[in-house]
Amino acid sequence: MRYQMRQKFFAFGDDFMIKDDDGRDVYFVDGKAFSWGDKLSFQTADTRQEVAYIAQKLWSFKPKYEIHRDGNVFAEVVKEFTWFKSKFTLDVPGPNDYEITGSFWQHEYSFTRQGRTVASVSKKLFALTDTYGIDIVSGEDDVAILATAVVVDLVCHDEKSNSND
Repeated sequence: MRYQMRQKFFAFGDDFMIKDDDGRDVYFVDGKAFSWGDKLSFQTADTRQEVAYIAQKLWSFKPKYEIHRDGNVFAEVVKEFTWFKSKFTLDVPGPNDYEITGSFWQHEYSFTRQGRTVASVSKKLFALTDTYGIDIVSGEDDVAILATAVVVDLVCHDEKSNSND
């Protein structure tokens, strides 16, 4: 499945609209403005029913975010520290974690699981806009991967903002 994700400008908080390949709104991510740490509600676009909730863990050595489903922590996204490249991990229940590597600031990265690429994020097709495409292999957890792409965007945006201070 291919999705298009775009951060909404002129909104309070970090809001994202996620569309399918035909340009139809599928998910809306509503960032809570004026909160301690990032808090985002991942909702269906049509009914605004929450399917996941993303919350930043504030008192952590590495950037960490929890993805909640049905009120329980489902997964954790962690930015790993490596010597030469940035890397994220999507820690899901069981031994099937995702490793996310690539060029995050340029929105060119991929998700691998058990040595197999299962999703890729690319801004190449949308170079003149703040939209990027996300291709996910059939049978993978689309919501977890899309929520992680939102987290990567937030972490990289925060790092870029802090380096410009």
